[in-house]
Amino acid sequence: MTATPDSAIEEAAPRLHGEYKVPGGKLVVVDLDVEDGAFTDVSLSGDFFLEPDEALLAINGALKGLPESSTAAEITAAVEASLPEDTVLFGFTADAVAIAVRRALAKATAWTDHRWSIIPPSVLPTHLNVALDEVLTEEVGAGRRNPTIRFWDWEEPSVVIGSFQSYRNEVHPDGVSRHGITVVRRISGGGAMFMEAGNCITYSLYLPQTLVDGISFADSYAFLDAWVMAALKKLGIDAFYVPLNDIATGQGKIGGAAQKRLANGGMLHHVTMSYDIDADKMVDVLRIGKEKLSDKGTTSAKKRVDPLRRQTGLARAEIVAAMMEVFAERYGATPSEITDQELATARERVASKFGTDAWLHRVP
Repeated sequence: MTATPDSAIEEAAPRLHGEYKVPGGKLVVVDLDVEDGAFTDVSLSGDFFLEPDEALLAINGALKGLPESSTAAEITAAVEASLPEDTVLFGFTADAVAIAVRRALAKATAWTDHRWSIIPPSVLPTHLNVALDEVLTEEVGAGRRNPTIRFWDWEEPSVVIGSFQSYRNEVHPDGVSRHGITVVRRISGGGAMFMEAGNCITYSLYLPQTLVDGISFADSYAFLDAWVMAALKKLGIDAFYVPLNDIATGQGKIGGAAQKRLANGGMLHHVTMSYDIDADKMVDVLRIGKEKLSDKGTTSAKKRVDPLRRQTGLARAEIVAAMMEVFAERYGATPSEITDQELATARERVASKFGTDAWLHRVP
């Protein structure tokens, strides 16, 4: 018997497999091969609903032959163009197919693809908190830190304005002076946050952008906060997203989110929820005009924010603990801390950027 040369023994490359569970929807699964830089033998499956049956073959056919380098948007467009007239997709979308494909190619990731860290609350100056958001996002983007969730704590009464907000349009100088408010500007967009010690629950997620690959900017907010909705439900609160970035219950708004994506692939997702807001002081410090409230179904800024303390009757620490517990259970997150080097870099950023008038008033 003639031995077969080792070079002639080639194991077939494993098929690529990607899954994506649509938030509030169905599971989408894609299996495929790649030959000569293009998709081959594509098979879409899942527990979704699709009519007519022929649409499944049409989608598989549309994906076959696409370049391996196809972006999520290009994959979505190909799927949408392939659908027969009057096709009904229930529980999923063309975007969901694109995400599953990108995950199969390891160009998009799932929560469970990462080792997550949790940094529990520790009291820090507000300037340092916003500087750490930039530093830790950079560290995750550079691969020097695991994706991380960090819970804030602080002592001094503060207003944190969004990256693109006008200082003079957002705060009342007299109210700021009267109440001894520290005003700082963060790197993410969104609106102003009025923060006194113990009156808010604030956390920051530092993640690779691969986690939201193929997910629209608008949809990424609810996607990244699905775990906190589960935590609130565990506490007896039925919360939901009001597009784009408000978190609310039937009794009113309880929080808001903001994001920033860095060039190195890191991403910041930042959320503040009201725990026990002094509404009178808030409107004395912030300029909240009629236009801001025009699409919120209320004419009063005081009525717009409904604190978690009243809705749950729980101590702030209990709510934070429940949030940390749910996050850890869902994603296998383990405790972490800010390193000495990260803290030193953040202090340097305060001196050179976040603590300067040039940054605070970059939008006058």
